[in-house]
Amino acid sequence: MTENVNEGIRDVLDKLYRSESRQILATLIRLLGDFDLAEDALHDAFRVALEQWAIEGVPTNPRAWLISTGRFKAIDRLRRTRHEDPLDSTCEPAEIVASDAEIPENEGVEDDRLRLIFTCCHPALASEARIALTLREVCGLTTEEIARAFLTTPPALAQRIVRAKTKIRDAHIPYQVPSPAELPERLDTVLQVVYLVFNEGYSASSGESLTRPDLSGEAIRLGRLLMELLPEPEVIGLVALMLLHESRRPARTSPEGELILLDVQDRSLWNRDHIKEGTALVERALTTRRFGPYTLQAAIAAVHAEAEQAGATDWTQITALYDLLARIDPSPVVELNRAVAVAMRDGPAAGLALVDNILARGDLEDYHLTHSVRADFYRRLGKIAEARAAYHQALALTKLAPERRFLERRLRELA
Repeated sequence: MTENVNEGIRDVLDKLYRSESRQILATLIRLLGDFDLAEDALHDAFRVALEQWAIEGVPTNPRAWLISTGRFKAIDRLRRTRHEDPLDSTCEPAEIVASDAEIPENEGVEDDRLRLIFTCCHPALASEARIALTLREVCGLTTEEIARAFLTTPPALAQRIVRAKTKIRDAHIPYQVPSPAELPERLDTVLQVVYLVFNEGYSASSGESLTRPDLSGEAIRLGRLLMELLPEPEVIGLVALMLLHESRRPARTSPEGELILLDVQDRSLWNRDHIKEGTALVERALTTRRFGPYTLQAAIAAVHAEAEQAGATDWTQITALYDLLARIDPSPVVELNRAVAVAMRDGPAAGLALVDNILARGDLEDYHLTHSVRADFYRRLGKIAEARAAYHQALALTKLAPERRFLERRLRELA
């Protein structure tokens, strides 16, 4: 019986950790004023819960219980440290106890995770450090996942995060949402962070599952908070973009978890509420005429959403939107996406020429989708040997199991 109770409590705590741990951590950072101390407190709280809840039962408000327990465990830890080393410079336990009164609530945003994002995105930190720290501390991505996004090694990425935490502590960077006057200059990095989190949730960089709904859902939640706080066109455009992409999630994989490409998805499965809201938001952002790359990407997604069937997609309009996007936010990835649109409008040979130009410059050689796109163009042109070679290149670069299975299936079909 006891074993069954313990297993049940462990399941409850596992679910709580997945759904609540980043919110609890953000609050503990606000209360304790230290990243590492808050992380230790978080793990202490879950460890104590595993022992006590099996005896006392799950509390009425598990999140509040975990925050309170973590806080007092941190105070105990500080007292022991102070007793063992009286010269230690860590703040006094009395300061921690009083921390609620010392940190005023921001009337505009009642969310500790939003406070934490702006703290992690402070201008005093290097740009990549801001994004890495936020992805790690706010959203719970592993060091390995973030390292892949930055095309660096996990040890180097870990050092970057450590240096960012040290900078926050030594520079006494405040744990608060910036004033209205400070918000615009801080917003670009915050939007980058939210978009990176969404991308990892919408199309995971590795693993067995194509998507991580917890991450994309969290990114949309944070985007909505930002939109309430600062309804700028690009904030609105980013929320629109995320909603329009998220609308396709039910149709992107088969019941067995296999990848389904956009042109063969069952569009009746698309979330019409997301499409309606996303389309309204992108129109709102476009009417300001102060939009940027997120709004343009949302406009492209809206054109896809308007087509009831893949064959009805307005590729001329999509290509024109990519032309504009390439002018205001040029990048090899934008060029690659534009090449796909051109191929759909003008034929695979036209798209292949554009992709070959990207590779000739040395861009996107290590990006698996470059070779996957190139392979598809060759396949459509009937150049089987070239298609197989490109699929093999893509297969060697992808770390996501559903994508690997898709590429292997394409190779079998060509054989």
